[in-house]
Amino acid sequence: MNREELLSEVRKLLSEAGFYVSDPLRLRGISFDLVARRDCDLIILKMLQNIDSLTKGDSEQLKALAKALNGSVAVIGNRSSSGDLEEGIIYSRFGIPILSFPSLVEFLKEGVPPFIFAAPGGLYVKIDSDLLRQLRNERNISLGTLAEIAGVSRKAIQMYEEGMGAVIEVAIKIEEFLKEPIVMPLDPFAHSADTGTPLEAPEVLNLLNAEIFGILKSIGYDVLPVARCPFEAITSDAKILMLTGIERYGPMLERKAQAVTNISRVVEKVAVMVTDKKVRVHWIGDTPLICRDDLKKMRDKQKILDLINERS
Repeated sequence: MNREELLSEVRKLLSEAGFYVSDPLRLRGISFDLVARRDCDLIILKMLQNIDSLTKGDSEQLKALAKALNGSVAVIGNRSSSGDLEEGIIYSRFGIPILSFPSLVEFLKEGVPPFIFAAPGGLYVKIDSDLLRQLRNERNISLGTLAEIAGVSRKAIQMYEEGMGAVIEVAIKIEEFLKEPIVMPLDPFAHSADTGTPLEAPEVLNLLNAEIFGILKSIGYDVLPVARCPFEAITSDAKILMLTGIERYGPMLERKAQAVTNISRVVEKVAVMVTDKKVRVHWIGDTPLICRDDLKKMRDKQKILDLINERS
């Protein structure tokens, strides 16, 4: 499949699996392609033919955005420089979990989770550390005995019991000796849940963005600028989180507003677009438009919310 076909097939698969899925984000420079939600699970997805093209910058943005929206992130790819991605394996690059499309089909459509993850040095599995420790203690098996059976050091067995992954061959030897399954299935969408870093402001802001951020902060909002997104910031306080887009009046305003509307429906957050000139329409899709001059007149957060609710 080429990238467009992959994107279409992933979107179809997610819908069939019960996810509410955004339209493809066809804006240049965006770091992700789809957003999907099922119940409380929110996933930000990127499609790549060659996973080696995933950059560190995009990875950090994806993880940071997922953390800010309380979701997870994954890449669906076809191959790497080493060859086609294998089925049933979670790969990773810069801390982002990566799956082949067949692996995603197995997981979502057939209910078969991956058990193997790729890491430097080879392929590994996650051992149920609590069960391993319990079985060893109940059967009075020493660390040395189990280490000899598995062909590893005593320290390695201790580390398995503390949560370290094991190479496949070692896990098989331990399972055969204990006659108990100790290898745990993996959830690729939970794989990166704790890897997000706080969003950091870009080093250089354009003048309009800087002005709007300053106004929002003066009113009392926390503003987290984002990059490579259809919106420019996540604006929040104790009561609300808003996807805040900023765009000068022109052809791109409608395209960005439609994209922000689409994302906000899936992530279930309020969206707003701020522009530099007064416009005749007050909303695009479900996203209200506010001009810079109207925003300057606001002196408290409630007036902004009232205006957003009025124009939504």
